[in-house]
Amino acid sequence: MEWFGKSHKSFNFEMFSASHLVTLAIFLLISCAIFRYRKMLNGDGWRRFEIGAAISLILNEILNHGWMMMNGVWKLGRSLPLELCNIGLLLCILLLLTRKKIIFELLFFIAVLGATQAIVTPALTYDFPHFRFIHFFYAHMMVVWVALYFLCARKYYPTFHSVIKQIVFINLLLPAILLINNQSDGNYWFLRHKPKTPSFFDILGPYPWYIFTLESLLVILSLIVWFILKKWEKSHEERTGLN
Repeated sequence: MEWFGKSHKSFNFEMFSASHLVTLAIFLLISCAIFRYRKMLNGDGWRRFEIGAAISLILNEILNHGWMMMNGVWKLGRSLPLELCNIGLLLCILLLLTRKKIIFELLFFIAVLGATQAIVTPALTYDFPHFRFIHFFYAHMMVVWVALYFLCARKYYPTFHSVIKQIVFINLLLPAILLINNQSDGNYWFLRHKPKTPSFFDILGPYPWYIFTLESLLVILSLIVWFILKKWEKSHEERTGLN
């Protein structure tokens, strides 16, 4: 049971190690497969898969909190599901269960921009095959895959208003996250300091300026992604019309 324990002497994670590169390859392969076989994935028969995927994510999170409690590392300031990717995961589960377009709009840019960045530059201690490694990548990759599934197969396209909704949603949560950080001595959303491990935050400037840089990037990149998808949707509609 060493793979499920607290000790990580045999599981020190290294970015772009063999296990990380294999995981990235799996992530890209399945992401491409969702796009390639999007027409096969839009039938009603996939409803069971959606419910099953939601249940698997819920169980994954229960196991994670159980691991933290069992190993005495669960703390109010770092263990609540308040990180942006955690919120993305909750939205992902709700989207799978309800298929509500508004949830997709709140999830999509968090998935494509936030969870993808976390997969490429993870703030992670444990390497494969430790449970924490498997939990981290399964949760983050599923968030992206579900967003791509609803985009490509279910044709839930984000709009300009989706960008606005996401920005408003995040900024409405911001004061609450700041308050919780202050009361729990936490660092949710990395609002008090950067991750201790190398990450994308390292190129965004010193504290607190990287926070403003990050939000500016979020707005700019969200608009770029929306514009690209708008062109793709228009091109798809034109091709469909010709056929």
